[in-house]
Order: sequence, then C-alpha cells, then structure tokens
Amino acid sequence: MDWAIYGVPFDGGVTYRPGARFGPRAIRMESQYVKRYSIEHDVDVCDVLSIADTGDSPVAPYNCQANIKAQLDFARTLGTKRTRLLAVGGDHTIAYANIRATWERRNKLRGRGGGLPLIHFDSHLDTVDKVWGEKWGHASVFRRAIEDGLVNPKRMISIGLKGPLNSKDDLAFAKRKGVEVITYEECRAGGGWQLAAFVDALEGDAAYITFDIDCIDPAFAPGTGTPSVGGFTSAEALALLRSLAGVNIAGADVVEVLPDRDPTGTTALLAAHVMFEILALDAHRRGKKTRQGDKRTR
Repeated sequence: MDWAIYGVPFDGGVTYRPGARFGPRAIRMESQYVKRYSIEHDVDVCDVLSIADTGDSPVAPYNCQANIKAQLDFARTLGTKRTRLLAVGGDHTIAYANIRATWERRNKLRGRGGGLPLIHFDSHLDTVDKVWGEKWGHASVFRRAIEDGLVNPKRMISIGLKGPLNSKDDLAFAKRKGVEVITYEECRAGGGWQLAAFVDALEGDAAYITFDIDCIDPAFAPGTGTPSVGGFTSAEALALLRSLAGVNIAGADVVEVLPDRDPTGTTALLAAHVMFEILALDAHRRGKKTRQGDKRTR
C-alpha cells in the first residue's frame, strides 16, 4: 500500500464555526465522482499507486491532546513504514498527529532525525501560541509541530495568507523562525516562482503537504469554519498544486471542510479533487522514475 487515506472526524480545536467533524463523510461521498487519470501530469494514478481508504480514526471529541494520541495510535497501524499517510479532517489540529506519524516513518527509513519540510496552503499561519489560554487547537498546530522538532521552520513555506489578522504579532513567530510566507496578494502578483524555488531547494527531500480548504475564496469553497474572503479560485489552487510536479511527498492532509455550510457539496468535491492532485503528484514522480529506469534498462 503506497497511500493510506483515513478520516479524522474531529473539530474540537476550532475557534469559530464547528462542524468539520462531518468533513470526512462528505468528502467520501463527493469523491465518488473523482476520476483516476490526470491530464496535466499524463498519469493514471491508480495504475501507479496502491491506495486504500482505511476508514476513520477513533476520536476524543472533548480534548485536543487526547484526540492527537488516539489519532496517532491509529495512524501508526496503517500499512508499513513505507506507506504514506493522507489524513482528511476535521479541523487543522488533526495535522499534528499525521505529521508526527509521517516524521516517525521518515526517520525510520532514513535512520536520522530532523524536522520535515512543510508546504502549507492556508489563509492563516496557524502559529499562534495560545487561544483563550489553550495551547492545542487549529490556530497553534504548526507552532507545536515546530517546537517538537517535527517540522523544520527554515524549510517551511506558507501560501495564501491574507488578512485581516488579530494583530501584527500573529506573524512574529513565523518570521522569527524563518518560515517563508507568500501572501495571496503576492502570489497573485506573480509570487508563484517562490514556490517553485522552494521545491527546487528541497533537492528531492520528502516534504509534507498540508492543505486548509479556507485558502480558497468562500465564493468557491463556502463550506469551511473560518472563511477568509479574497482568496484563491478553485482553478488557481489546483494550478498551484500541479506546479509542484517533481516534489517528493512524505505525507499530507486536507482539512477544515464544514459541509453544513455548503449544501451543494461543492466544497467537499473540491477537497476530494485536492486530494487527487496530491496523489497525482506522487504518481507522476514515481511514474517518471519508472520510465527513466526503463530507458536505462533498454
């Protein structure tokens, strides 16, 4: 099994609208109409990858830290150490356990430590220290991951940030730690080259991709708990993902779909396509390596 996809129906870490616990169910439903061949990458994802929906993780609805443990225990059982993990939320808190499980697998494979590179699509940095005195929540997930050595902030890039923010201090931790930030306005003005440069600088090292659906404008993805207007169109977001062609993916998550705010199912369908694009990136890279190997054999 190359990829284990699993849901985490948890939204106990939200600071605004609840309901993302129903995200995995809605995304599964809409994913029925996601097809297997990528025109852009010229790859049949299911020909290259072995993929399984491994069900939903157990959750602890009233406690973020207890939920992280429950999710981590579940994720550790999925596949082998070579199996990539794609977690489907749920709120962004669920990224922490999936990043830790991915970090454990990568370090066992490489035999050495070090934080993972991170490619982060979001309207928010999610690096505040506390909200209402609570250190564990969807606004703090990457601060905790950096503090615990799971993510290397100097190899982290956040794409799609936009305001207004609570205060200028919301940016302070990321800037101090060396996180590269591309705001939506910078990206719209041609900042996509920074993302390409970031991928080139990885030099083949495996990176984790985390995708918060709220980086997409609520006109295209209204079903989310912290909507942020003036964001990517769905086409722009998919194009940015496709521009990562060649990246080595360690693991991923897609989060913050709140289906009750979108009775049309469009947001869940878009999230399913985001998942497909992430898998297509891996299939493209593996397929390319196989084709190169075939040429050398001939």
